[in-house]
Amino acid sequence: MRVLAAMSGGVDSAVAAALAVEAGHDVVGVHMALSRNRDQFRTGSRGCCSIEDAGDARRAADMLGIPYYVWDLSERFEDTVVADFLSEYEAGRTPNPCVRCNEHIKFEALLDKATALGFDAVATGHYAQIVTREVPGADGGLRTVRELHRSPNDAKDQSYVLAVAGPERLARAMFPLGGFASKDEVRAEAAKRGLSVSAKPDSYDICFVADGDTRGFLQSRLGSRPGSVVDTDGEVVGEHDGAYSFTVGQRKGLGLGRPAADGKARYVVDVQPATNTVVVGPAELLSVDRIAGEKALWFEGVLAPAVEPVETRPVSLVEPVETSDVVPDADGWFTAEVQVRAHGAPVPARVRSIASAGGAYGDDVAEGERPASDADGVDPAPAMEIELTGAPLRGVAPGQSVVVYRGTRVLGQATVSRAWRAPAPR
Repeated sequence: MRVLAAMSGGVDSAVAAALAVEAGHDVVGVHMALSRNRDQFRTGSRGCCSIEDAGDARRAADMLGIPYYVWDLSERFEDTVVADFLSEYEAGRTPNPCVRCNEHIKFEALLDKATALGFDAVATGHYAQIVTREVPGADGGLRTVRELHRSPNDAKDQSYVLAVAGPERLARAMFPLGGFASKDEVRAEAAKRGLSVSAKPDSYDICFVADGDTRGFLQSRLGSRPGSVVDTDGEVVGEHDGAYSFTVGQRKGLGLGRPAADGKARYVVDVQPATNTVVVGPAELLSVDRIAGEKALWFEGVLAPAVEPVETRPVSLVEPVETSDVVPDADGWFTAEVQVRAHGAPVPARVRSIASAGGAYGDDVAEGERPASDADGVDPAPAMEIELTGAPLRGVAPGQSVVVYRGTRVLGQATVSRAWRAPAPR
């Protein structure tokens, strides 16, 4: 099978490419140049796509004896990932650029180009598992279902940011590191193969904000826009240079002129871009137990149609995972766990597919205005409704990705459009 290996210049992608080669695939390495102004070197562990990274990827490809190319995707990256990052903050929402990068770059631009060039799959250094199983088909025979699962390496699991790729694109993806339980194991594999990146530090934070100053980056692109910070009664308690640089749940850097009357800490509870206003309040206002998600997608065996998987030979040992199809109740609800941050803890919930995010009920939506759910489980709807059944979550902001799990298995994903606390029963 012809496999395109995405090689960032780090140890994970180098080992993933090596495992694909050793599995007998015809592998070609590609480094994606995503920055328009690439530095010669990275700043410690910050940033990516430096000339140093491209050189490290080339040396790894040479060690593996595979062809190597650099593809300039910087314009696409700027027009999608960076543009989304800016527009979401400007709209008072909290984006996740890693999710958008997987959606628009790695599993859209890169995968589409690979397919056009005749490659069967793309291999990346992500920590996640793809598990296949056979289930009864409509014709009475068996069909193969391809599922996305968490990595056994809890600290590095990336299933949360991969869920946005959806079943069709993940059907052409390979994650050779899926069975590794620790980063030390991956580094040991790199050292064993003589790869010079075996001890290279991981990159972190937002790759295109190499100095880690997100607020400074936003201000350099969006300009200064002075406005007011107000409490929940509308009283001005501070000033800011741009509401776009605040996010729900934020505590530090609020620039408040005086403490709250009760002496307790205050947090951002709302960002109102129309009036350039930031609203702060007590911690209890951040707790939510209801979430509406837009742009929802579902994986096969949940609400999505069948996807023909790519036949791949295993490139790492993956323990079999017991799974089964999700069967919603008569109203479309099913039990699951949801996660709203890349390394956040999953919490128990009831979830269902609905016709639109605006139809998710709240204390200001009448019963008769709620749309019917897709209880038949045939056609995926563009939104989801979530009721947390355990402890409430704090600081859930519009724009965040919410991923639905059952155990290790990813069931679906959506972008948070609204989060609120259901009114207490009278």
